[in-house]
Amino acid sequence: MFQRGEFSVVQYFIDDSYERVREFVSAEEAMKAFQHYITCVGARIGTTKRVMITDGGDCTNALWEFGKGLVYPTKEDCEAFQKKEKEDGK
Repeated sequence: MFQRGEFSVVQYFIDDSYERVREFVSAEEAMKAFQHYITCVGARIGTTKRVMITDGGDCTNALWEFGKGLVYPTKEDCEAFQKKEKEDGK
């Protein structure tokens, strides 16, 4: 049976319009798309102002903003997660 993923990727533009570039994909596919859209021409010149990954519960999993870079999760969030994984032996 085919099982859909739970992640979606959306890019937002300077005119407040948006495009859902991936819907119901795996975490891996969502991350690949996220990496693509935060490094594409639009992101470099500022016509793309935000790129976001959300999950099936509509929670934000990653957020990039033009001029700021990755704003969520923060560097501190990532470090805390890595520390916890080491403590848990993963």
